[in-house]
Amino acid sequence: MAVRACGLIIYRRLQSAPSSKVTDGIEYLLLQTSYGTHHWTPPKGHVDPGEDDLQTAFRETQEEAGLRASQLTLIEGYKKELHYPVRGKPKTVIYWLAEMKDCNTEIKLSEEHQAFQWLKLEDACKFAEYEDMQATLKEVHQFLCSKE
Repeated sequence: MAVRACGLIIYRRLQSAPSSKVTDGIEYLLLQTSYGTHHWTPPKGHVDPGEDDLQTAFRETQEEAGLRASQLTLIEGYKKELHYPVRGKPKTVIYWLAEMKDCNTEIKLSEEHQAFQWLKLEDACKFAEYEDMQATLKEVHQFLCSKE
């Protein structure tokens, strides 16, 4: 059976963006793992027994980044399912999109991660080494642009 994980792609809008396009002021939160290859990823984790997928996404975000559901706005209409192998086993990861209510909220990392960064789309794609994650970030950005 496939390993199942859920998480949130979190973004914030910088108020100081002087440009005409609001989407230029968008930054995405990526966390650097403190294990393995130290890859960069949005907060996510495995579904616990009795938990639904969205509960998992919010729980993992609180555990890994110190962000409570009340500090985020879930964006309607976006949900992405990725499928890829991890150590020879199939894995499914489901992401929702959430906006920080206050762009200055402090990020508090768990021991699972050693660093975090708020990154513009181009840099976020450089940090996220996996092609499916890069494609997802671009898709999210297009989704946000289409809502402007």
